[in-house]
Amino acid sequence: MGQGEYELLWGDRARPGRGRPSGLTRERIVAEAVAIADADGLAKVSMKHLADRLGSGVMSLYRHVPGKDELVLLMYDSLMAGPVDVPAADHWRDVLLGWGRSIRGLFLAHPWALPVATGERPMGPHEAGWVDQILGRLDAVGMPHATGLAAVLTVDCFALGAVRPEIGDTGGTAADFFRFLAEPANTTRFPHLARVAADIGPDDPVQDHFEFGLHRVVDGLQLHLDAR
Repeated sequence: MGQGEYELLWGDRARPGRGRPSGLTRERIVAEAVAIADADGLAKVSMKHLADRLGSGVMSLYRHVPGKDELVLLMYDSLMAGPVDVPAADHWRDVLLGWGRSIRGLFLAHPWALPVATGERPMGPHEAGWVDQILGRLDAVGMPHATGLAAVLTVDCFALGAVRPEIGDTGGTAADFFRFLAEPANTTRFPHLARVAADIGPDDPVQDHFEFGLHRVVDGLQLHLDAR
């Protein structure tokens, strides 16, 4: 993580530039870049394409954003600009379940953001705001302070990994995920996997692996707190 990336997210938002003001704002640039990534993927986001979409010159963009790498950090953090989507709850279990589902919803809506989230980067102010809100919810329902942040990060890490099959080429269904087993040679090559996949029914946890795993993570935190 470079100091420049940190300053981009947390430093003075007023970036002085040379030349005549273009009428652009950082917020407008970031919002347009997010729209491109949502529609066509992150690879389609380029400073040239973005300038064309905004009806501006490329150099005008650099008055607000140093380059694409820095733009991507701003794009990712902007996804959490609003309040975290977690319903009010009276128990910490429900707060954490809601937290996990909100993370899943973020990446289902913006699949391009998952590699950004799992890469090396500084936490931005909007992301910090989401975490702070959840810690406040946990504090309000009596979760010990020493456990709150660890619990939030644990659920976050689970959600980041569990959502990957849902936003990949498999479509997230068990039938698509194991489609390679339709080839007889592969059932011979992977006999144990083939046997398990053949037994998958509509009520099997793999059909809704996210909710199954999320509840098991929270169950484990419950056991931890009970033991203490």
